[in-house]
Amino acid sequence: MQLDLSGAPSGGRTAWLAARLRAAIADGTLPVGSRLPASRVLAAELRVSRGLVTEAYQRLAESGQVSGRGRAGTVVVAAPAPTPAPVPVPPRGGLVDALRAVPCRIDLSPGVPDLTAFPRTAWLQAERRVLAGLTPADFGYGQPQGAPALRSAVAGWLARNRGIRADPDEVVIVAGVAQALGLLARVARERGVHRVAVEDPGSPGARQQLAYERMEVVPVPVDGAGLDVAALRASGAGAVLLTPAHQFPTGVVLDGERRRDLLGWATAGGLVIEDDYDAEHRYDRAPVPALRGLLPERVCYAGSVSKLLAPALRLGWLLVPPALRDSVTEAKRHADLGNPVLAQLVLARLMDSGELERHLRFVRRRHRRRRDAMLRALAERLPGARVHGAAAGLHLMVTFDGARFEDTALAAAALALGVKAHPLSWHRLAPGPPGLVLGYAAGPTGAIEEGIAVLGAALHDLEGPAAGKRPRRP
Repeated sequence: MQLDLSGAPSGGRTAWLAARLRAAIADGTLPVGSRLPASRVLAAELRVSRGLVTEAYQRLAESGQVSGRGRAGTVVVAAPAPTPAPVPVPPRGGLVDALRAVPCRIDLSPGVPDLTAFPRTAWLQAERRVLAGLTPADFGYGQPQGAPALRSAVAGWLARNRGIRADPDEVVIVAGVAQALGLLARVARERGVHRVAVEDPGSPGARQQLAYERMEVVPVPVDGAGLDVAALRASGAGAVLLTPAHQFPTGVVLDGERRRDLLGWATAGGLVIEDDYDAEHRYDRAPVPALRGLLPERVCYAGSVSKLLAPALRLGWLLVPPALRDSVTEAKRHADLGNPVLAQLVLARLMDSGELERHLRFVRRRHRRRRDAMLRALAERLPGARVHGAAAGLHLMVTFDGARFEDTALAAAALALGVKAHPLSWHRLAPGPPGLVLGYAAGPTGAIEEGIAVLGAALHDLEGPAAGKRPRRP
């Protein structure tokens, strides 16, 4: 393999070695079935510590390319998919969905948890217990509002984890937050609300969902204190969608003064839609109270297990004010007659048994390690970037203040090298500095470090080797 550590960057030898071994597997130099050198042998040849080699091997094992076989050594078991040909970044309009379908080596897209950590054993055990207790009648049509067992479990989950006191009758089970937005948009439109304010920057998927429901979307700026409530008042919108506990994508928290002002706006007749999309994932700060607990008669609260377990489950919940509950339930009935009952009952058992809390504690530790790996890599590879939102969530936002390149060009260059990331401009409606939105939860630390290294190389090609300030954590 002609390994020469003199070309490795200072402080990044482990990532360099892992990348070289990964490349050798990809091009067939190390074919599937071949055995890697013993760690002590390779360490002696390279004149490095054995721990460095062992860590590089571990990164390959985490990505599924090698496997330890005891006395048989470390064996190559799978080759990565070849780097795809350069693919242009999709245009606006369904852009996130289009990018999701593009193949890549390393995916740093935001919004995806560690899917390898899905609790398969616990899910199967819960499913068996649920099936064992079902009667033939239980396999009929369920209630459009959701299975009573899950509505009760969600009420308990929200009380324990988000400080929200809700009766199970207040809970509507939905197919994720996307469906919750669709149902609320239909009900609001029937009541004469046609303009809804959204955070800028914010979620392009949420904007598209509301626009699909024929709502006029009005951007409201976000700053270091959260949504600008004064701008919301001036917008003339009758409803607002926001992420107050961990604003997407900036990571800021709606501060106390803004919260009081927002609740005053709602009390005067505005409708608040609170998307609590990843509030369980926090690392360096205390839980942020949900708005729903402060003004339940004017706040619709939406959450799901997409960031906690897996988006594929399509299971979420919606709390609505009493005046809207019957209308939302009726809209849900006409949409799909209700979510599949079996999955609801399994999730209810996981919540009631404490298994879901145990899973949350496990993935929170893993996500923290991956966040820290991304922060270190950004400090080394993108020293001119400013880092936002590191205290919680599953992603970071980075901005390049004063830069003259387009972030879409940076994302396209990285994608051509096999690394997928979201340009910040996709999430903006008003102009702003270039940046990226980077997810760290879904991949192992080695892939994160390699992905950031690729982004650094792509930025170097776009901007040149000019140094900048090291990243800051706000």
